[in-house]
Amino acid sequence: MPLYLPAARAQTYPSKPITFIVPWPAGGSSDITLRAMCESASKVLGQPFQVDNKSGAAGTLGPATMAATAKPDGYTIAQLPISVFRLPVMQKTAFDPMKDFTYISHLSGYTFGVTTAADQPFKTFKDVIEFAKANPGKVTYGTPGAGSSLHIGMERIAAQAGIKWTQVPFKGGAETNAAVLGKHTTLQADSTGWKPLVDGGQLRLLCVWTEKRTKNWPDAPTLKELGFDMVFDSPFGVGGPKNMDPAVVKKIDDAFKIALEDKAVIATLEKYDMTPRYMTTAAYDKFARQLYLEEKAVIEKLGLAAKG
Repeated sequence: MPLYLPAARAQTYPSKPITFIVPWPAGGSSDITLRAMCESASKVLGQPFQVDNKSGAAGTLGPATMAATAKPDGYTIAQLPISVFRLPVMQKTAFDPMKDFTYISHLSGYTFGVTTAADQPFKTFKDVIEFAKANPGKVTYGTPGAGSSLHIGMERIAAQAGIKWTQVPFKGGAETNAAVLGKHTTLQADSTGWKPLVDGGQLRLLCVWTEKRTKNWPDAPTLKELGFDMVFDSPFGVGGPKNMDPAVVKKIDDAFKIALEDKAVIATLEKYDMTPRYMTTAAYDKFARQLYLEEKAVIEKLGLAAKG
């Protein structure tokens, strides 16, 4: 009998709406692109997704809440940003990324960049580095939270450049946009939620963290061009609580694979300089475990690991 019940549930799954936790505020690049994926995947599954924006703790509050409270029945899933592999190394967390999630599908990655207000005196990223060398700690930068890719990336830049600057953590792109625009921070390090302000001339894009210059902002140099041997695109996927039924996982995985081939989804991703990077459940699980080890090594090298 116990063997029959999960199989029966998998056959009827999904029979009601699915909650999708977006661990970032509404209206940012993550929220908009994930909603587009959910809308497309819902057509495959035959049930709608109810998006729950649960931001905080550098994108880990949503996944942590899911791990602690959700049943592994496939009716609560979440975006798993790279910070779920970092924060447990930096501080005590209620979740273990190697034990508490079911990795379903890898989806994409981000284009990150550093911006400043258009009327700030810094015309180039080199200008900022030179000012920071002469004024240790005076340059402030907004990020979507301690332990986020933006925080780790900026500290890696500082280590390579031999400078000190000061992180100001926020909950997401709307707040980092407002901070740099209002000159509450010197810089903003974030994903492409800054696009309308850069395109509109209110913010200046000083550099991008991609392998090559981006199609949308070809004038912005990469970190590699500026002498920093770094590429940061913060890969992310979708996951659920631990111990999910493999048959249910397969249904969700198939739906998101099809969603990433949807022209409407591809067009939404392109708006934010993102591309589909699908991985199967097995490939994503293997990738996640390797990523955790890599991130742990970087954080320990930067001296940001929790003191045990």
